[in-house]
Amino acid sequence: MKGYTLTWTIPSSYEGKLMREFLIDQKLSKRTLTAVKFDGGSITINGNEENVRYPLSEGDVLQVRFPEEKPSETLIAEETPLSVVYEDADVLVVDKPWGMKTIPTKEEPTGSLANAILGYFTQKGISSTVHIVTRLDKDTSGLVLVAKHRHVHHLFSLQQKGREIKRTYEAFAEGVMNEFGMIEEPIGRKSDSIIEREVREDGQYALTHYRVKKQFSEFSHVELKLATGRTHQIRVHLSFIGHPLAGDDLYGGSIELIGRQALHCKKLHFFHPITKEWLELEAGMPCDMKMLLDRQ
Repeated sequence: MKGYTLTWTIPSSYEGKLMREFLIDQKLSKRTLTAVKFDGGSITINGNEENVRYPLSEGDVLQVRFPEEKPSETLIAEETPLSVVYEDADVLVVDKPWGMKTIPTKEEPTGSLANAILGYFTQKGISSTVHIVTRLDKDTSGLVLVAKHRHVHHLFSLQQKGREIKRTYEAFAEGVMNEFGMIEEPIGRKSDSIIEREVREDGQYALTHYRVKKQFSEFSHVELKLATGRTHQIRVHLSFIGHPLAGDDLYGGSIELIGRQALHCKKLHFFHPITKEWLELEAGMPCDMKMLLDRQ
């Protein structure tokens, strides 16, 4: 199985500084450094093991080899085909089909995207558990961001707190909508349900931006961008303004046009935490949503 390592060449700005300072600036947490020290990892300078108090010199080659990750014993690897949109040593982005859960549950331990990703990792000899950064509802299709290591997941979590990972959705909302707008309403769990959310005063702040790409007689083809990432945010917000998603019978939509909520995460824009590049990835509209456009 392939382990995970990171390598840096020390710049002149760290001449004489302790290795610890450099690693903290690379956002390696104390917990991670402790795991490297005690759980089978290593830290080397120019091929020699050193500790974090080592004084650095310009041009030193610093390598951190992380302990091998073992998948959760409860997660079952499955050989399910994946639509891989992007992959490198640190990141995986897949196009999830609708009808597939992102993660398994106790009641349904198989058939999820996480099961498929673990099977993919096993097949490719990647020693990691599954670190899903951005989740989608079972019946929402589109791009899902996955970290290949817990440290990369940690870096993405920091980006999520800063709202730096951007997702663009397209959807079909019922009725005739304004050309563009924003929905700024707090969202919380419905008091009599463990699944449903609703707009409520004591909910968490939520903001959705939308614009209508094309207006049809029965529905609006809408593009949406989230400023926050609350559970069911798009579904709840559109239902709240009287334009539920077509097919979303949980939030008042009709299933006459389509048998699932007509929502697709079409674009993912994020800063790669290791290569320091901005990436923008896109996934085409799935067939069932295309059919709605074609019939108009």
